[in-house]
Amino acid sequence: MMPIFLTNTLSKKREEFHPLKEGKVGIYSCGPTVYDTSHIGNFRSFLFADVLRRVFEANGYGVTGVMNITDVGHLVSDADDGEDKLEKGAKREGKTAWEVAEEYTKIFLSDMKKLNMLQPSVMPKATDHIAEQIAMIEELEKKGHTYRIADGIYFDVSTLADYGKLSGQKMEDKEAGARVDIGEKHHAADFALWKFSPEGEKRHMEWESPWGVGFPGWHIECSAMSEKYLGVSFDIHTGGIDHIAVHHENEIAQTEGARGVLEANYWLHNEFLLVDGGKMSKSLGNTYSIENLAEKGFTPLAFRYFVLGAGYRTPQNFTFEALQGAQQSLNNIVDVVREWDKPTEIDESYREKFLMAVNDDLDTPKGLAILWELVKDESLPSGVKAATILFFDDVLGLALEDVVARPLVIPEEIQKMIEDREVARIGKDWVKSDEIRDDIAVKGFIVEDTKEGQRIRERR
Repeated sequence: MMPIFLTNTLSKKREEFHPLKEGKVGIYSCGPTVYDTSHIGNFRSFLFADVLRRVFEANGYGVTGVMNITDVGHLVSDADDGEDKLEKGAKREGKTAWEVAEEYTKIFLSDMKKLNMLQPSVMPKATDHIAEQIAMIEELEKKGHTYRIADGIYFDVSTLADYGKLSGQKMEDKEAGARVDIGEKHHAADFALWKFSPEGEKRHMEWESPWGVGFPGWHIECSAMSEKYLGVSFDIHTGGIDHIAVHHENEIAQTEGARGVLEANYWLHNEFLLVDGGKMSKSLGNTYSIENLAEKGFTPLAFRYFVLGAGYRTPQNFTFEALQGAQQSLNNIVDVVREWDKPTEIDESYREKFLMAVNDDLDTPKGLAILWELVKDESLPSGVKAATILFFDDVLGLALEDVVARPLVIPEEIQKMIEDREVARIGKDWVKSDEIRDDIAVKGFIVEDTKEGQRIRERR
């Protein structure tokens, strides 16, 4: 196997990957909190995890990929204050928290499919693993890492000498930087393992425990479920950079406190997706879902192509102009590869060049550049190019297997609509022309007006 290099947040270094088990890799990726639709900033993280898995599989590894579904315990504040996001979503929509979780989990799975993401080996829900979380908290309690206050059971970070090693922020620095009233907590960085249901309030999601009726904290689910499905230690943990200082730091503390070992050997984090150069947030009204992009005429695979255009550790700026460029580039690839011969054999020099790129800390921008180099290479038979680009796409995930060596077939119904639209255009009936174009789009095709006339593409 060719070497794979990854930037490990824990060591702050680019390292060659060495698996715990030869030829196998276990990856745990922080998934969605299903109180609302995941936005494109969230999906940058999920797509990064998808590409990571694909790179390992392209190199011959057997991958066990776990992505959790957070459906309880994630409060609106990292300081363990405020409402549970699922309970808040339930109030917003006049439903139960269970119904909200089910609805947005379905939307998330649908969006994953639209983006051509591989289904993780396991997608455990926090609510299905309450027993495992309680058992881990009990172990932490036995080993002297917990204390009880009025609103729950907390982890005492002072019981671990190396707490803060992931972020590099020492506990005393966190204490000095704290700007919130910590209440009964012993230290600002201490975090909830089990929260008690508020007195006089009946939550949709609550369970009996050795400490009283309540619900798990946000962090404990990932320590408990990663151990169940991957063991400890496992190979790789992924997530966004916003998880480093709190969520992942606390995961490490829990597993180390309960089991005495490091939760994962490699910690990988993607940078933020910005919008028009600024922060993406619901309060600013600048978050977009995959459905929102579709409403503006963009396909999910165009967004996937856009994300591949930047290294995962580089902040990426989303604009609709940039997405339009990605859509056009993807369209151009599709137009070319449709006309190639059927796949024959992979060109080994291109295969090696591409793997060297993506094995270097998932350098997908370079991978795309090599793809375009292949597309324009007139020295290779198109059947060889077809086989080679399909190997590339095992990593890139642009669903090119649906179009390579498959010329576009336009149904008679669509052809008739195109002809009717041309008549409307000649008669300068622009309203009817636009109506027909929109009707064609609903049926899965896109009409573009060029100097040479109308051009039809399949919507993908």
